[in-house]
Amino acid sequence: MELWLLCWLVLSLVSHNITFQKGSGRCKMSNGRKPKPSDSRNCMEDVNNLLGNGKHSDSIEAVKALEEFLEKTEMSETNSMSVGHLVAVLHKQKGPFRGLKLSANDDEAKSDETVTNSKVSVRLPRELDIGSDNTVVFCMLTWPEANGIIWGNKDVLYESRLVGLSVGGKNISGLREYVNITWNLTVNETQEPRCVFFNFSTKEYSSEGCETVWERGQSDVTCSCNHLTYFGVLMVSPSSLSDVDLEVLSYITLIGCSLSLFTLVITVLLFITNRKARADVSMKVHINLVIALILLNLHFLPSQTVAALSSTGLCLYMALSLHYSLLATFSWMALEGFHLYLLLVRVFNIYVRRYLLKLSVVGWGIPAIVVALVVVIDRSAYGHVPLDFDNPNSTKICYIGNTTVKTVTTVGVFGLVFLFDVIMLGVTIRRVVSLHRIKEFGKSDRGRAKRDICTLLGVTTLLGITWGLVFFSFGYLTTPGLYLFCILNSLQGFFIFLWFVMSLRKTENPPAKTSSETRSTNS
Repeated sequence: MELWLLCWLVLSLVSHNITFQKGSGRCKMSNGRKPKPSDSRNCMEDVNNLLGNGKHSDSIEAVKALEEFLEKTEMSETNSMSVGHLVAVLHKQKGPFRGLKLSANDDEAKSDETVTNSKVSVRLPRELDIGSDNTVVFCMLTWPEANGIIWGNKDVLYESRLVGLSVGGKNISGLREYVNITWNLTVNETQEPRCVFFNFSTKEYSSEGCETVWERGQSDVTCSCNHLTYFGVLMVSPSSLSDVDLEVLSYITLIGCSLSLFTLVITVLLFITNRKARADVSMKVHINLVIALILLNLHFLPSQTVAALSSTGLCLYMALSLHYSLLATFSWMALEGFHLYLLLVRVFNIYVRRYLLKLSVVGWGIPAIVVALVVVIDRSAYGHVPLDFDNPNSTKICYIGNTTVKTVTTVGVFGLVFLFDVIMLGVTIRRVVSLHRIKEFGKSDRGRAKRDICTLLGVTTLLGITWGLVFFSFGYLTTPGLYLFCILNSLQGFFIFLWFVMSLRKTENPPAKTSSETRSTNS
């Protein structure tokens, strides 16, 4: 009998744990019956116990179940509850809704009045239009852990605190009048606050739809958000770039890209009007890279303006086009390297049937496939993205917001292209050095050195080697690395224009010597 009782007790405890992990236990909804305030308190007790002792995934599911449970609690008037590390207000609206103020400290929470030693205060806008059949739920969770690293985030959650806001029977998002959550906080010189919310679908923190209203020296921070969920403040390291640096880099990029766009258009016109250039296969490869860069600059320059508009569809188009033109630029940089490989490594038997058509299918087709796959898998990956990722409130452009998609389809792709093109640049340097060892009659060393330097600079520009500076934009190299990156890459189109003009001059004025070495060098 004692053995049977022991087994029954163990099975009861296990089944209770499994049930709670599925969002039940004392947070379980009974079919056909709405929970009472006493049931809500019991549910809060279970969640409170789990916050300190439960697993990462269990506590997430428990908090989500608690929110649903509180929304459906049946009551005739506003109720305030406090259990351990949780305080909550279930607000029942009476009369027309003209907005609502809530506040809370570690021990209590109230609506329409301020508590003493308030930690958090909330203002809900009139736009919510809450009726008597809707329950406004405010729930503040404070973890007992001292380090403040909650639910897997690398940054510290201020005071290990999350504030949940929801309205029973309504899914609140896309508000024009923002919800304001004000936190009392103390910030040291090495950190700054960032307003975030916890996304229960992705199980990650995000700042999308939230603005951080704070200046250094203030004793509070306000999070203005256009939706309701669980909000918190992450303490992050301040951006390594000053406001002056950001402004200067913006002007450098704007001027450089505008100049590149102008000169790239001239390059296309020169190609169209020059018969010899149109007959040169190498020139045709170059002009495809030129067109890709034109598309990239055309969609990058107005992206900031489009992001400031309210048109979601236009921003989606701009983000798609910017992603496609960037991938097309990388593709044609890689194809420039492949073309160089045929000229310098294979040299003989390099005829390929319908060569340019095949290059065009790869150069323009593969980027289109990648973008199409992203749209099919996760269309929301495109949207408004801050230029300074350390500061979500910085100027935004229309681009890829999903970190994984951005890393795989841009950084990953460019890493492969960069590796291949660096190898081809090494092959070119070796070829130039080997030719330099052969004496050429009638040529001075100084003139030959100039020509070799111009050749290597031109090849470096066509292969996009300067884009590799992005890998050095970290740590102490962040600021100088970004300056070099912005200057050299915004002017890439201008450098290609100079290379194109010099190539046309060589074509129109061929050298008098026709030795095998000279022909080889020209190739």
